[in-house]
Amino acid sequence: MSLREPSPLYPPVPPIAREPLRIGGVAVPSRFFLAPLAGYTSLAFRLAVRSLGGLGLATTDLVNARSLIEKRRRALELAETSEADRPLSIQIYGQVEAEMEQAARYVATHGATIVDINMGCPVRKVVKTGGGSALMCQTQLATDLVSAVVKAAGVPVTVKMRLGWDSQTLSAPALARAFEQVGVAAVIVHGRTRAQGFSGAVNREGIRAVVEAVDSMPIVANGDVRSIADAASMIADTGCAAVSIGRGALANPFFFRQLDCWTRTGEPGPDPTFEERLDFMSTHFHGLLERRGEHYACLQFRKILKWYYHFTRMPRKFYLELINLRSSAIFDEVAAAVRNEGPSSPLPGHFEAHVPVPSGPIEVW
Repeated sequence: MSLREPSPLYPPVPPIAREPLRIGGVAVPSRFFLAPLAGYTSLAFRLAVRSLGGLGLATTDLVNARSLIEKRRRALELAETSEADRPLSIQIYGQVEAEMEQAARYVATHGATIVDINMGCPVRKVVKTGGGSALMCQTQLATDLVSAVVKAAGVPVTVKMRLGWDSQTLSAPALARAFEQVGVAAVIVHGRTRAQGFSGAVNREGIRAVVEAVDSMPIVANGDVRSIADAASMIADTGCAAVSIGRGALANPFFFRQLDCWTRTGEPGPDPTFEERLDFMSTHFHGLLERRGEHYACLQFRKILKWYYHFTRMPRKFYLELINLRSSAIFDEVAAAVRNEGPSSPLPGHFEAHVPVPSGPIEVW
């Protein structure tokens, strides 16, 4: 099956998809965004995706505000960017107002086009300190915190959140309304509750309730968009201003290029060729190599090798050579051999990009 959907399945382009979009004072070139996925959407991956075209806005992995202002190495790596990585939202989290203000000022002077506040992360180490999804349970604290960041940042501020803590506390509409009143430029809504984690269906009616709760602030929908049909129906079902895509972009990094072509022509354009897929794989690896060194690049590539194995249909013998990759020289040698031999079977359509999540009840994540 092709990455390209059969022609009868191409849905009509929603008129809003062709309209210009601004977040605060920032012009965003497309209404399709790259969502942050911790450990995957690094600067190297973002730049590789941007090189294909069609991406509106990218967001970094979430960064601990205190770690950032203390200049800890890991936090600085997560917030790493470059001139080519624009427009960019740097996502920070925390629950201490002064730390969030300072972190917002720091990222605004170190490459952030937009500052994004995380109120969606369900993981225990974030929630137990009062950050991430926990803030959705404290409306006044959350609003005061967001208001302080808006005043401090000097660039547009957005908030990423879930629908609520659980199905009995769907606080997103009220929070979005309060955030609009204190100057937030946009809200990104993952259509699940904290209690759901990453399981169960995305609640599009819940996202629509957030859209209907605000006056004019853009609401960006997030969750389970893996095809052009998904993107079109998300816009139609929720009335959102834009769509943020995570796992769908990992499984198919050409997705933004296809969405851009669809909004302009009604069709996604030609499928990515075998050579284009290998070029993307190489660009991604060498981006990691350039910024983080050989050891990290090899470790990170091994983590995502299975995706590239499916995406390129490289012969299995080459997959086995890369599974314990330890040097860039071996990567280049194997990549050249893969290119010379070609795919072992027809290039794939959609497959599910497996992103590990914590196991067990969400309370112990």
